[in-house]
Amino acid sequence: MSADTPPSADLPHASLPEPWRALVDDAAVFPPGNAPLDDALSAFEARQEEWFAELVGSFVVRDTDLGSVPASIPVSVVLSTGAGAVEGVVRQAAKRGLRLAGLELALNDLQDLAGNVRRVDAAVRAVEVDAPVFIEIPGPATAAWLAAADEVAACDHRLKLRLGNLDHDLVPDSGTVAAWIDAALDRETRFKATAGLHRAVRHDPEGGGAHGFLNVMAATQALWDGGSAAEAAQVLEQRDGATLAATDLSAARRWFTSFGSCSVTEPLDDLTALGLLEMPQP
Repeated sequence: MSADTPPSADLPHASLPEPWRALVDDAAVFPPGNAPLDDALSAFEARQEEWFAELVGSFVVRDTDLGSVPASIPVSVVLSTGAGAVEGVVRQAAKRGLRLAGLELALNDLQDLAGNVRRVDAAVRAVEVDAPVFIEIPGPATAAWLAAADEVAACDHRLKLRLGNLDHDLVPDSGTVAAWIDAALDRETRFKATAGLHRAVRHDPEGGGAHGFLNVMAATQALWDGGSAAEAAQVLEQRDGATLAATDLSAARRWFTSFGSCSVTEPLDDLTALGLLEMPQP
């Protein structure tokens, strides 16, 4: 939020348009933000009184920090040790009465990605997880990647797409991202994104390109409307915010559920600057 934004006490609480509700998961404790956990939790709770409170869904936390999260906060848990951490996290959440919004984990068996998904699913079913499970499949959309995506869909889980990296050389290109989204839609599998999506429109920070969350929404919509992966890649490259803001996004959030961001103010500022959100008048 910019420095001249009026305090929330002077503003009514807004009901945001559907495309923007719970779009951002607060990942302030993760790089590059690396906020101290106590500070990030305090900021999350304080934000519930802001006019844009509905923009934020869950608070993203490492499983090792789960014990410090109060029961009042919906929490998405990143599992540091994969399937082996599922039981402990679920039992701890239940014991403490936590609002478990999701489990997120990356596959670590690169030689058997599909088998790794099945092992994750077995761990989830063993403890009857009552929350969506987001599985990150590393690498480009190779045959092995697609086979793992088949398993994610068959197990009724969701995909997690890593769209950024502190090393700009490791940021997936638009063709790769389009192929991932196309694969998700082909399997009717919902997905969330993580890393590098704190701005609405694709831009070029020092060191390399960065994807925009509005580009991802528009590319998802284009593919759902029958466009090709190549056409979706072109949408991901679009740098004209006005063009993206005018795009019909009516189906995008059905599949693109949210993205984790270490900043909430940057997505908010971009949406207001593009005229997609408007601060209510006091």
